[in-house]
Amino acid sequence: MEKYQDMSISQLESELAAMEKEYRKFQKMDLSLDMSRGKPCVEQLDLSMGMMDVLNSQVDLTCDDGTDCRNYGVLSGIEEAKELLGDMMENHPDNIIIYGNSSLNVMYDTLSRAMLRGVMGSTPWSKLEACKFLCPVPGYDRHFSMTEYFGIEMIPVPMNDEGPDMDLVEELVTSDDLIKGIWCVPKYANPSGTTYSERTVRRFAKLKPAAKDFRIFWDNAYGVHHLYDEHHDYIPDILRECKRAGHPDMVYKFASTSKITFPGSGIAALATSQNNLVDIKKQLAHQTIGHDKVNQLRHVRFFKDIHGLIVHMRKHADILRPKFEAVNDALENNLKDLGVGTWTKPYGGYFITFYALDGCAKKIIKRAKKAGVTMTEAGATWPYHKDPHDSDIRIAPTYPPLEDLKLAAELFTLCVRIVSAEKILEEKKTLAAPAAEAAKTPEETAK
Repeated sequence: MEKYQDMSISQLESELAAMEKEYRKFQKMDLSLDMSRGKPCVEQLDLSMGMMDVLNSQVDLTCDDGTDCRNYGVLSGIEEAKELLGDMMENHPDNIIIYGNSSLNVMYDTLSRAMLRGVMGSTPWSKLEACKFLCPVPGYDRHFSMTEYFGIEMIPVPMNDEGPDMDLVEELVTSDDLIKGIWCVPKYANPSGTTYSERTVRRFAKLKPAAKDFRIFWDNAYGVHHLYDEHHDYIPDILRECKRAGHPDMVYKFASTSKITFPGSGIAALATSQNNLVDIKKQLAHQTIGHDKVNQLRHVRFFKDIHGLIVHMRKHADILRPKFEAVNDALENNLKDLGVGTWTKPYGGYFITFYALDGCAKKIIKRAKKAGVTMTEAGATWPYHKDPHDSDIRIAPTYPPLEDLKLAAELFTLCVRIVSAEKILEEKKTLAAPAAEAAKTPEETAK
């Protein structure tokens, strides 16, 4: 199909009339589809139902070292869980704390501790004249909402195919000691699906921040969430790279099983240096006597080891891969040659990002909702919900059933076409108006 920019005004008007007719057909379907969050679908949750059977009142709830998981204690988590999550995160068990169900909660605690108590003896961030965080964009909305809640100033940093713009990151962190951290989703990032390059990871490890208490918040939420067996994105381990670069304390690495087993009933982990662990445990000892060891043991008994977890993730991929491919097919078939946007094609994770023409994202999402498809709010992937281009749209393909998703993808692409054609038509009419006025005869002008 011809690009909309190359169409005449009359061609665009005709195209819009046909698309509006098609849009009304969708409205009559009375759809109610939710693509607003990256939630696992029912079939994915069913994969973990066996976890409900590995423990019962007849089994031994004692760990290999004699720990009784029914009782208090073991602040940093049982050894078996540290080994399982350590293999998943590619970190030594001695560098890991196992928490409760949510890595977001661990991140919140980590920020809160820095605000109230400082980092390894530094001035608490809340007592500084200002506190700033770098935020790669588009990024994870819940990261941004946390820093906003604590009153931390957020500075957007553009993403590219290799990760954040490292020239800008290096410039900012070396010149401003009020910049205390950066949010990172390094593998199959939320929302773009981008994986940081090896070069980017190593540049992170070699940062020389002006602030001694600067920390990289490395949220490796999708470390094992591949879609294809034949293509696994790889990143070097950031803890190892930081240690090699002489900055062992610069990173907090987070992960969980939330999208592996049951969201809300998984286990979360923090991996970091020994110095950071000592600092964290001082506070943690006042917060809890220990997290849910029975749930930790349940995960270990279910997976047995990292190989069991990998097999489990292949089952997730078999469910999700057709959904990602269905969305990509709709985008390719309906939008590829129109010049109305671009999109990512990730090899893992939970999201696809669509980059609409400037000024179109809010209108596209509003159009989709009016026809029964709810998507992530426009601007959510930017700090303060302010996308300066009103362009980024997060697509979450995981939750709807495949056939519903195909319908939603068709509707979404139709909304993109309508809103884009309207924008281009308006621009063409604006440009044509002076020429039309100049072409008028004196008699026509007088009238």
